[in-house]
Amino acid sequence: MSRRAKKQDVGMWSMVKRQFSRQKARLMIARRMLEYGIRVSEGSKLFVGGMEVDYAALARDVGADRRVVKQTAEQIRKDPFLFSIFSQIVPFGASLLPVVSKVGYSAIVIDADPRAAGVISATTAVLAKHNVIVRQALAADPDMFPDAKLTLIVEGQVPGDAIVELNSLEMVRSFTVMK
Repeated sequence: MSRRAKKQDVGMWSMVKRQFSRQKARLMIARRMLEYGIRVSEGSKLFVGGMEVDYAALARDVGADRRVVKQTAEQIRKDPFLFSIFSQIVPFGASLLPVVSKVGYSAIVIDADPRAAGVISATTAVLAKHNVIVRQALAADPDMFPDAKLTLIVEGQVPGDAIVELNSLEMVRSFTVMK
């Protein structure tokens, strides 16, 4: 087995998937909980930050029964590995992507190998060289999202020279600039 394959086998999402390998609905619920930063309390209640999340609300979002959401929370609470993750997770914050045009920012959505080292550093180095300020960097977990992209929210417009340089980076397959 290659070193890369071994790394993928021990990733957080791979380990969570194994815990729910025969429970597809619960796996979907656990995935959504990770996406939203929903944590499980000692009493198997769900929270985003300090706000309690109703089982029925998450069930509607996932398309499952509220009892399955409750059972998922209880299963997580009883499993030391799952609870070590889901009791500590916190939401990352709001993405500025939907509002870039309203606040004078731009977004660069980069398609690159999400497992390649240096994608963030190489792209942000190009932007820094052109005095472009990065306000937010969003990178999805490639284990959870096979088509994971890197999204950089930047102040103002992206200069043409920076676009040319980003396009020449070996690790970048393609990118889109949104204003």
